[in-house]
Amino acid sequence: MASVGKDRITCHCLDTTAGRPAKGMRVRLEGGGAPLKTFESLTDDDGRIKVWLPYSSETSSGEVPVYTLEDVLGQIKGTSRWTLRFDTADYFGEENTFFPEAIIVFRVDEGQHYHVPLLLSPYSYTTYRGS
Repeated sequence: MASVGKDRITCHCLDTTAGRPAKGMRVRLEGGGAPLKTFESLTDDDGRIKVWLPYSSETSSGEVPVYTLEDVLGQIKGTSRWTLRFDTADYFGEENTFFPEAIIVFRVDEGQHYHVPLLLSPYSYTTYRGS
């Protein structure tokens, strides 16, 4: 079960060139098996995403999916694979970064909480499993 106000998968992005949190970065979370479920959010003032919103495709006609990350994770038995996609091109500017997206693929075991930090600059990034 997720903590109050926090999903079981969270992330944190730090801009190492500026020495501060990466505020306002768009991040997508995809996973949950077939059919793939997609969530999206923006990093807060501290560079964190604590809660995910269901993602409607750019071509959808205003219909918003009605499910939460907890709904999806609660239906998965065993292990699942998830992907975080950090929109670094929008954050730094397309012409100012070598990596237009920082992509992290990770495994989620049933019932666990995952915090995935990203340390980011225009020409490199690194990650680890946080707590």
